[in-house]
Amino acid sequence: MKQPLSWRYLVTAALLGLVAFAVLAQIVRIQTDPEIQDLIGRSDWQVRYYYPARGEIYDRNGRLLAGNVTVYEITVSLPDVSDPQAIALAAQMYLGGDFATTLELLTNPPANVTSIRLADYVSAEQATVLMDMQKQLNEDPNGNPLAALGFRAHLGRSYPEGELAANLLGFVAQNELGYFGVEARYNNQLSGIPVALLVPADPRRAVELPQIPPGASIILTIDRQLQADVEEILSQALLETGAESGTIIVMDPRTGEILSMATTPQFDPNNYTSVDDVFTGETPYNRAISQAYEPGSVMKILTMAAALDNGAVTPGTIFLDTGVINVGGEYIYNWDGGAWGYQDMTGCLAHSLNVCLAWVATELGTENFYAYMQRFGVGHPTGIDLAGEITGRLKLPGDDDWAPVDLATNAFGQGVSVTPIQMVMAASALANDGQMVYPHVLAATLQDGDQHNMTTQVASTPVSAETARTISEMLAYALETEASQALVPGYRVAGKTGTAQIPTPYGYDPELTNASFVGWGPLDDPQFLVYVWLEKPRSSQWGSVVAAPVFRQVVEKTVVILGIPPDDVRAQLAGH
Repeated sequence: MKQPLSWRYLVTAALLGLVAFAVLAQIVRIQTDPEIQDLIGRSDWQVRYYYPARGEIYDRNGRLLAGNVTVYEITVSLPDVSDPQAIALAAQMYLGGDFATTLELLTNPPANVTSIRLADYVSAEQATVLMDMQKQLNEDPNGNPLAALGFRAHLGRSYPEGELAANLLGFVAQNELGYFGVEARYNNQLSGIPVALLVPADPRRAVELPQIPPGASIILTIDRQLQADVEEILSQALLETGAESGTIIVMDPRTGEILSMATTPQFDPNNYTSVDDVFTGETPYNRAISQAYEPGSVMKILTMAAALDNGAVTPGTIFLDTGVINVGGEYIYNWDGGAWGYQDMTGCLAHSLNVCLAWVATELGTENFYAYMQRFGVGHPTGIDLAGEITGRLKLPGDDDWAPVDLATNAFGQGVSVTPIQMVMAASALANDGQMVYPHVLAATLQDGDQHNMTTQVASTPVSAETARTISEMLAYALETEASQALVPGYRVAGKTGTAQIPTPYGYDPELTNASFVGWGPLDDPQFLVYVWLEKPRSSQWGSVVAAPVFRQVVEKTVVILGIPPDDVRAQLAGH
């Protein structure tokens, strides 16, 4: 269970309740005040909602990721229209409007309408052209055909980095609501409290506007430079491997802070109206939290950790791998169909032996295996503070579709589905002395000059610190003996590859796979945890070939940006 909420969250909840009450009171006042109702009944007055400046979003080092720019609403005062064709032509040339449609609206407006909107969220550059033209025509002795145009400046959302971290940020539409990611999850805090005012229907008539407090600004745990580097590494990996999509997550396993979250397809939230063209069909906006899949052999680290913690096996336990094992009446084979003979548990991980891990699960026992998997959060949402998280599924004994063979296949990551963020959260327990932390992207909020920092929350302790250190050492040794492409010069890291067949309605696809790698380091003081997932790579189906090198590239960038010295340097510094 989550730890009790701090007083800050209780205060925030109370403030949000007051906000809701204030909005409701304003609505009631407008609907019941006779004077206001009298004005509303007049065609030359209208109720308009004025939105405060939306809070800005920064990376952990104060670099702006989402802010506001001045845009314009352009309207026409119908009683002042002298030349509808000139206005329709200007709308076509400078606002992208349709000449015939605009002309029809100007010459045959709806009944009792005195003002129409030509366009909204027009850039300052575009609006300035029309405003300058209107001023110049004011000197025309024959009259100003654009005199009926009105310009209302307001704020619109802007993403100065374009596609950078867009899948994590989400976007804000013209209805002032945030969609997906951070913008949706923290919409109430960012948007502030709108104010309803009665204003003249003619936007050219001056009205004194209130000073509206801006929404809260947000500081994220994301490092902008690391995010950019990881996105570039992912793009290059997709190009080189031919994978359909990919996801890379970098997290601090000690705190749960997400340092980078890159996924595809990429998208420019400044042009959010194209969202349906980019994310077609069932394509999720953020695969890291919204796409579940069978992870394959990366799950073996959880199976082995559970068995070590339970005492069902030790690192030195010897298993005779004959290349096949019968579980629940079904035969399980190794990834290469081979028999690897006598292996200790480190060898089973190093060679990623399905048969061995299936046997380990049977030694652990059905009840214990599934209890540990649930303690690792498999099949449950992580609670990450991003909109759109889904759950995977861990079938349990007693479910209608569970069979005894699932114990074996689940042990090596088949027949169970997770999201990338679920695997990151589970692996954090092994990198963090047994303590599994909640992943999060919020570092702090800024409101009225005060900064409120997010605190680390431990979700649970699935295994002991001793178990976590033991399996980390086993995984590091396994990488080193296999001369893995995940090895990073100067740093000892622990990690595991994953290669999972992809289920179809007719069984598993014999050719396409999900390739992945999860790892952390430096081994003696883990400060980063990296998860790589490439969907359906074409150059090779094996995680050890396509995902492991990506892990290495990400770590090489991470240690530089985070300022983590090589192992020998840190050892020398510790000696002083």
